[in-house]
Amino acid sequence: MKVSEAMTRDVSIASPDDTLQQAASKMAELDAGVLPVGAGDRLVGMLTDRDIAVRAVAQGKGPQTPVRDVMSEEVKYCFEDEELTDVTANMGDIQLRRLPVLNRDKRLVGIVSLGDIVTTGGDSRQAGQALAGISQPGGEHSQATQTH
Repeated sequence: MKVSEAMTRDVSIASPDDTLQQAASKMAELDAGVLPVGAGDRLVGMLTDRDIAVRAVAQGKGPQTPVRDVMSEEVKYCFEDEELTDVTANMGDIQLRRLPVLNRDKRLVGIVSLGDIVTTGGDSRQAGQALAGISQPGGEHSQATQTH
């Protein structure tokens, strides 16, 4: 199964110039905990609800803070034509529950999450193994080690 068969295609994005309040409102409206951040037609970052809580609120930043000041700039992604089993294993290795999905022109075309993998008939055993890897403490995206 290809990533394109499991991913969510309707993806809202934030601008680096949006405020955290605008981004948080969009997350609430979408019932989502993550927003890709795009400038022009390029993916330039990711913003999670945890970024807002840990990188912004915990550091005394206000709701008018630009998204660019809090977002993760190093974006891990996958391609829509990759095998879902390979991407699922990679998600466990890099400790991410969701990945933006790009086409080969590196344009954002969707997001794939562990939930998408399980609900679309992907390998639930492998998704469970990925979740076990993701759930290990620390990792490259640990908020405790980030400084902005």
